[in-house]
Amino acid sequence: MARERAFLDNQFAAYLEVGGFPEAQGMGVADRRKLLQGYVDVVLLLDVIERHGVGNAVALRWMVRRLLGNAAGHFSISKFAGDLKSQGIPAGREVLYDFLEYLEDAFLVASLPVATDSEKRRQVNPRKVYPADTGLIPVFDRSGKSNAGHALEVAVFQELQRRGCDMGYWKTASGFEVDFAVRGDSGERELIQVCASLDDPETREREVRALVEGCAECPEARGVILTLESRLPFPEVPQGIVVMPAWEWILGGLG
Repeated sequence: MARERAFLDNQFAAYLEVGGFPEAQGMGVADRRKLLQGYVDVVLLLDVIERHGVGNAVALRWMVRRLLGNAAGHFSISKFAGDLKSQGIPAGREVLYDFLEYLEDAFLVASLPVATDSEKRRQVNPRKVYPADTGLIPVFDRSGKSNAGHALEVAVFQELQRRGCDMGYWKTASGFEVDFAVRGDSGERELIQVCASLDDPETREREVRALVEGCAECPEARGVILTLESRLPFPEVPQGIVVMPAWEWILGGLG
């Protein structure tokens, strides 16, 4: 059993790095990045620029680089418009809202609002944006940092989409954040925190603190932490919070 879990850990980590496009499987890093960059270029040209008659392709490409280079990050149209202006690239906020809609319609990215019943609060809080495939992350992220945590969150987001869940991200009264607030078909609620590893005490405290506060504000929700690996035992967490590897959850665990 331990050997099987280790095998699944390795295979899942490989999937997060390479992504799910069939042609990308088995390719070297350089060839894979060239292929995936080509996919993005084709989508932009055919499904966005030509389809919608986009005239400001420079601003559009800046947006794509920002979104795909900051997977699972927050994105504010107002802030991005200011960044473009500082670079001498004119683009109004309404145009940028249209660009984001076009990119979502083309299934290149998907966005997630804050979980709230208030339309005003939803509008003033930034959205989180997820690429269509985890393999796109290293193509556009030039930070040099590990992408494992972001790729893991993207994979969880995509599985929640596949399940047809109603979801947003949860922002607590103290300003802490839980990655996903989920409502299933039958009304069950979950607050899901995604964390590549719980080994580091400071990281564990931060992730658990946000989840505990979120569950206190939404007491009907089950608290869940999904991790990259299945090394047992997991570090101790407060009672009532479930910890499990994300691949096991994707394969149907925690039903």
